[in-house]
Amino acid sequence: MSQTILILNALVVNEGKITPSDVFIKDGIIEQIGNDLSHLKTKKVIDATGKYLLPGVIDDQVHFREPGLTHKATIATEAKAAVAGGTTSFMEMPNTVPNALTQTLLEDKYQIAAQSSLANYSFFMGASNDNYEEAMKTDIKNVCGLKIFMGSSTGNMLVDDKGVLDKIFANFSSLIATHCEDEATVKANLAKYKEQFGENIPYDIHALIRNEEACYKSSEMAVELAKKHKTRLHILHISTADEISLFSNALYTKEKPKHITSEVCVHHLWFDADDYKTLGNQIKCNPAIKHGHREKLLQALLDDHFDVVATDHAPHTWEEKQQSYWQAPSGLPLVQHSLNVMLEFYKQGKISLEKIAQKMSHSVADCFQIERRGYIREGYWADLTLVDLNQSTLVTKESLFAKCAWSPFEGTEFQSKITHTIVSGNVVFANGKFDESVKGQRLKFDR
Repeated sequence: MSQTILILNALVVNEGKITPSDVFIKDGIIEQIGNDLSHLKTKKVIDATGKYLLPGVIDDQVHFREPGLTHKATIATEAKAAVAGGTTSFMEMPNTVPNALTQTLLEDKYQIAAQSSLANYSFFMGASNDNYEEAMKTDIKNVCGLKIFMGSSTGNMLVDDKGVLDKIFANFSSLIATHCEDEATVKANLAKYKEQFGENIPYDIHALIRNEEACYKSSEMAVELAKKHKTRLHILHISTADEISLFSNALYTKEKPKHITSEVCVHHLWFDADDYKTLGNQIKCNPAIKHGHREKLLQALLDDHFDVVATDHAPHTWEEKQQSYWQAPSGLPLVQHSLNVMLEFYKQGKISLEKIAQKMSHSVADCFQIERRGYIREGYWADLTLVDLNQSTLVTKESLFAKCAWSPFEGTEFQSKITHTIVSGNVVFANGKFDESVKGQRLKFDR
């Protein structure tokens, strides 16, 4: 049963403004936003004096590993890490084991989440070279989109048959999300550097193997296909300044949709290839963190070439990451601190709070056409996060909730603290403690 909650004296960050307001929540819904709602009767009151209330973060790209890879993570553990960091909804990728390549396997993940996820959830249907008919059965009102790996990345979901790609782009009636790295370029670079260096590899080899050319070639191909067929395309985790020119900087809204959108991830904004010297495989991910791109990527976010900020949260065990470069898997756990990262950029004067709310909540809801979420509006679901910019968050092993129990941010002290997270009208996280009695909801899409 949803709680009745009154949030008093918050600085509400929403739709380009910061407004001192009270917020009254009933039956999971934001019922009233106003200046003096203290007369309303409720058992649950949150004094938000001096704190900022943002719409809950919607992360459109995570890997929560269940089913099949639960030694790395489960939907329950990673959703817990998500809400601790102010993320109220997630969209999870299909390269679990088995890959979500049938409607039955896809629905299995929804059933697991319904029982175990503290956050709201959706799961991408996966595409392969030979599951076209199954992919076309996807219910676009109940599933966030279709995921295509145009570059194998992790798992065996590479779609490299150009005829299949063309057919999918021509006929899928909703959003296609793509991982774009040109497989032939990556393989050629891999062979070249392995022969050249063997095991005695340079610290930044990953940035050289999965280089700018690999990203641009694949993204350009996806954009060309989308333009040819007027496909609703969303390109994930852009990692190079080279790709910025592929995207329009018109702002995506429900009133002014664009059919090609893009995303940047927090680790590509925070880290640079020089960080391989100290972090090594901890920041090995696909697409790679490269040399000298992060400032331009942030600028492209600010000027609306990029529509969304996400994490690509992809946990592996510490033992797996301790293997040699050639054996260590790609991916890093990020979902607990994505909002802290963006708030740190705010503290540094690089981005406004209003822009953070836009890129982590409003625009995600718009791009995916999520029903009644992503904004602080009367009549919308109460997905909210309360942050204190006068407290700090020190990242330690003990403070982590992801199952893998490590973070590339360990030792970092962020100058912000997520104090409360409300999911579908339930306070699931408050001052370091969880209420796990109520689970999140399945996202619905207004398509």
